[in-house]
Amino acid sequence: MSDARQIEAEIYERLSKVIDPELGRSVTDLGMIAAIEATPADANVDTDAYDVTVHVELTVPGCPLSETITNQINGAVSSYPGARLLPHIEVGSMSRDKLADLVADLKAERKQNPFSKPGVKTRIFAIVSGKGGVGKSSVTANLAATFASLGYDTAAIDADIYGFSLPRLFGVHTQPTNLNGMLMPVTAWGVKLISIGMFAGADRAILWRGPRLQRSLEQFLSDVWWGEPDVLLLDLAPGTGDMAISVAQALPNAELVVVTTPQPSASDIAVRSGLVALQVPMKVRGVVENMSYYEHKGEKLEIFGAGGGQRVAEQLTEALGYDVPLMAQLPLEPEVRETGEAGRPAVLTSEGALRTDGIGQTFRSLAERLMAL
Repeated sequence: MSDARQIEAEIYERLSKVIDPELGRSVTDLGMIAAIEATPADANVDTDAYDVTVHVELTVPGCPLSETITNQINGAVSSYPGARLLPHIEVGSMSRDKLADLVADLKAERKQNPFSKPGVKTRIFAIVSGKGGVGKSSVTANLAATFASLGYDTAAIDADIYGFSLPRLFGVHTQPTNLNGMLMPVTAWGVKLISIGMFAGADRAILWRGPRLQRSLEQFLSDVWWGEPDVLLLDLAPGTGDMAISVAQALPNAELVVVTTPQPSASDIAVRSGLVALQVPMKVRGVVENMSYYEHKGEKLEIFGAGGGQRVAEQLTEALGYDVPLMAQLPLEPEVRETGEAGRPAVLTSEGALRTDGIGQTFRSLAERLMAL
């Protein structure tokens, strides 16, 4: 039986490479492997074969990623090079006490907003606008999907408490998993998401102000297990109100991306959202002009006028004393709205890959410019 014990030890080591997609830790570190049992298979069939039973304890019953985890475990066992192993995965869930201990350990590592700690490597981009209706949430959704498709571990917070729309744009209809008070963000199209709309329902109005509004952001940052994403995007409410100030206080390393449309009535107001950087320690990285033109039979029709994005960039550059470039001009495309409202960011194909045509190339260029510095 020494061979069986060796196989059990080596399989445990192999399972240390299997990562829980939600928590970002190996299933062995999380205590999810309760036991491994290797026994010789029927010698009349195959003298070199072993039956290997892996007892898995998931964090919650009916874990939505159960199949993903068990498939990885199956792969780790069946690809064992030293013998022919026949995997048998028995799935259960952790006891209440074991889960409580795990959550306590995870929370002890954090104790505070993980994105404000010294040395954090997450790039944080707050997407802002002076007024509603300029496509800020659409820009956020498509930019997040682009980052994820480029291989970045990407997270997004729908911080527009009054007008949350990211769940719809990503086709999310489920609530985050609650692990004893710690929430797992919902993953859609490769992006980890959290939104008040996942709890309140998209048909209910949210009437929050002051401390309660600020507390909502703190909870999104501290009570959700984000892991260590490469990129965090925040879809802020239009204007320069309480939430913008809360972001500046909680995430002083955030960088602002100002979204506007070409007409003066939008661009003049957009400047104000960028000027928040004069009162808080955030930097304005650049300006995105949405609905710049509509292409019809090879002609670019400037339905909403022209030059708004450039005006915002120039005025912010002069006021802030450093270069604020116009980073992208996005066309007015009905497909962006139609695809987004159907639950898929328009930059992605139906298979989830980044499109290689105009809109995909534009957002790819925008993402690369944002990560360049």
